[in-house]
Amino acid sequence: MPHLAAGATSSALLLAAPAVVPLVAAGMYALIGLRASPPVAVVPPARRAVAALPAGEAPVLVAEAPGPEPVVVRHPGAWATLVSPAVILVCGGLLAAAVRYGGALSAYSGLLRADALTAWMLLVVGAVALISCGFAPAYMAGEQAAGRATDQSLWHYHALVQAFLAAMCLAVVTANLGVLWVAVEATTIVTAFLVGHRRTRTSVEAAWKYVVICSAGIALAFLGTVLIYYAARQAGIAEAWALDWPTLVARADRLDPAVTRLGITLIVLGFGAKAGLVPLHAWLPDAHSQAPAPVSALMSGVLLSVAFAAILRYRVIANAALGVDFTRVLLTGIALLTLALAAGLLLAQRDYKRMLAYSSMEHMSLIALGTAIGSPLALSAVLLHIAGHGLAKSVAFCASGRILQLTGTVRIGRVRGLLTRAPAPAGAPAPAGAFGLAVVALLAFPPFSLFASELGIARAGFAAGTGLGWVTAAALLLVLIAFAALAARTARMLLGPAPAEARPTGSETTTVWPLALGLAACAALGMATGPLTDLLHAAAQAIGGH
Repeated sequence: MPHLAAGATSSALLLAAPAVVPLVAAGMYALIGLRASPPVAVVPPARRAVAALPAGEAPVLVAEAPGPEPVVVRHPGAWATLVSPAVILVCGGLLAAAVRYGGALSAYSGLLRADALTAWMLLVVGAVALISCGFAPAYMAGEQAAGRATDQSLWHYHALVQAFLAAMCLAVVTANLGVLWVAVEATTIVTAFLVGHRRTRTSVEAAWKYVVICSAGIALAFLGTVLIYYAARQAGIAEAWALDWPTLVARADRLDPAVTRLGITLIVLGFGAKAGLVPLHAWLPDAHSQAPAPVSALMSGVLLSVAFAAILRYRVIANAALGVDFTRVLLTGIALLTLALAAGLLLAQRDYKRMLAYSSMEHMSLIALGTAIGSPLALSAVLLHIAGHGLAKSVAFCASGRILQLTGTVRIGRVRGLLTRAPAPAGAPAPAGAFGLAVVALLAFPPFSLFASELGIARAGFAAGTGLGWVTAAALLLVLIAFAALAARTARMLLGPAPAEARPTGSETTTVWPLALGLAACAALGMATGPLTDLLHAAAQAIGGH
């Protein structure tokens, strides 16, 4: 009995810590920020004219003009933000060791539950958060030196980021679909303030657009959740367990097909809005381009995947209640429409941060297509793609933030010769080099993991039958269009001679180590999943890859 009690306690701690620790950290940052006296924002005299420009490019996107490098002082609480990602990674690793061969751990009367998918997503959230939070101190110090942030606003920023991590972890570890909805809605509220962090006209407009569109999507997901609850109650499931995911999966054959079909459709559209899928996708390029670079890394690298993980959970219920054809047709249609839109917009893109946002839509559509295929190979490739995209895209967005600080513009046509203007210190790649390598990873070149995952999705699609084979062929054609657009625009930014006024910058060691770590992890996953292989297969089985 003492042994069982100790096991239950350890399971409860492992399940609760990924959400509780960031939430406590958010409270501490918020309390300190409220008690701190608001300092006066000082803009360096040589740069005041640039900071005060009312016209031209969007004010939020106009960084300081290249000039003497300011003396950067790190915010006193900046590096403490790494505690939460470390806790998430440790808990994810321990849970992975416990469930890598199948099975699950639960606590708090089944409210929190971890299976292989939970452990995999926690590892992805922790890894992307480590990159973002590791890059944030130097990036935000640059923002503060340019007069775009104050000590008090930085406290608020760190509090919101920690609350963001807590909400995502709660969405991952809960077994209750109602709590899942609440957690995803909480990410919308928190990130709205982060998107509008700079309080400029364009960033506030992007934040409102984000709130309105995502709230519409979340409202659809809420209606879908209510319909699933109604179907569960009509099927005789007790009120306390009517939104419990394992219970619904076990008794899905009792659910009313008509009600379940409508509920699943609303849920896919609703959570698909948070995942950047059509038709409620319009918030994504604005929010990702206006948010601070570390926040864009979190939103694109892992928030989209957490929202799609909710769809993966509901897909298991839908397949058991309705058969595989319903979700297959629904997800295939959404995936192709999203991929076609992303490819077309990438061809016309002139803003490199928006370019990365549309690239996220492309990759989320591939994840949706792999889920529609639904074979064990496809679902394993989907989960690997989620991890690889999170690592590569977080590096790309963080590096793009530093490029913005170096050049003062997000216009692709005004950025040239980055590899010559930002040389690396000994032993570490420059942000421009990290940006280039991250785009190479996003283009699915080996040895990065996106090569293996996209190859796996393509193989699974062609092996699934004639209908899906043609769909996969069409998707590959659209991917080639996006590939050409992304490669051509990135080459323009990185190659060629630097402008005459460009100059080398100071040491980048403190900003580059998270980027190098993310690229190394993405490459390592592409060469071998190692100890994560069993976890990957178990996670695919948990979402229907039998």
